Amino acid sequence: MKMAKVVVTGGAGFLGSHIVDALIGEGFDVHVVDTYAAGKSEERINPKATYHEVDVRHRDKITPIFQESVVVFHLAALPRVQFSIDNPEESHDVNVNGTLSVLLAARDAKVGKVVYSASSSAYGDQPKLPLSEDMLPQPKSPYALHKYVGEHYCRIFSTVFGLPTVCLRYFNIYGPRADPNGPYAQAIIKFLNFRKLGKPLTVTGDGEQTRDSVHVSDVVRANVLAFKNDNLKSGEVINIGSGRNVSVNEVARLIGGEIVYIAPRIEPKHTKADIRRAKELLGWEPMVVLEEGIAELKKQFGIS
Repeated sequence: MKMAKVVVTGGAGFLGSHIVDALIGEGFDVHVVDTYAAGKSEERINPKATYHEVDVRHRDKITPIFQESVVVFHLAALPRVQFSIDNPEESHDVNVNGTLSVLLAARDAKVGKVVYSASSSAYGDQPKLPLSEDMLPQPKSPYALHKYVGEHYCRIFSTVFGLPTVCLRYFNIYGPRADPNGPYAQAIIKFLNFRKLGKPLTVTGDGEQTRDSVHVSDVVRANVLAFKNDNLKSGEVINIGSGRNVSVNEVARLIGGEIVYIAPRIEPKHTKADIRRAKELLGWEPMVVLEEGIAELKKQFGIS
């Protein structure tokens, strides 16, 4: 596999850039497809990768890039819940039609496998925790629905067209290079930025909503394992989380500083991943504990 060609759509983003680095480190010939819609940060650009500023909806342009690739990691999306509510057509076009375009291009280019970045937001509110893959999703936003539709497209492309696919349902990802103002900005990185700037930590609602936060390094490892596992090829859906949920208030206390509360927003009240399937199918489990991950980030932000 050394120097085999791989493609990462959205590879100039937070998670995508970490996946690119890991693949470069393993000796792959990495190609990135990105429009830099969320901005272009130099720390997310790896000089050893080849970058293509192309929209994934342009199938005629991405198909040649996909040629001879052993895998396409599909992360490109407009990942803003509120944006999807305010701009449902544009969001749908990128997130759903873009995914369809990637799958068609991968099929036509005879790509070895597509690893699709799905989202735990598809679960919505469920009557019990932890959230397991056999639960019926109840998306609460257009974005959550878009990511869920992408899972079905992956499964159909595997069963109908023979394109190997696997879907990873991410919970809240945090870690280095996360943009506190970006589309994937979670409470952890926002709070760290507020603390660095000497501003109060802004908590939506009562702060008792809980989230399952997983470190970006663990998510990268899950992607690589999903790619290399030849048994995963039929659109399998796998949770990637820590298996532990912590309240937003507790996260704020770990980071420290003044807290202010603002109006709640549309979001699931609680999330917690059932990660048994990831352990069984991928041989994966998280290695970074939340307290340790936050402590390391505080050092990087210069926060004592």
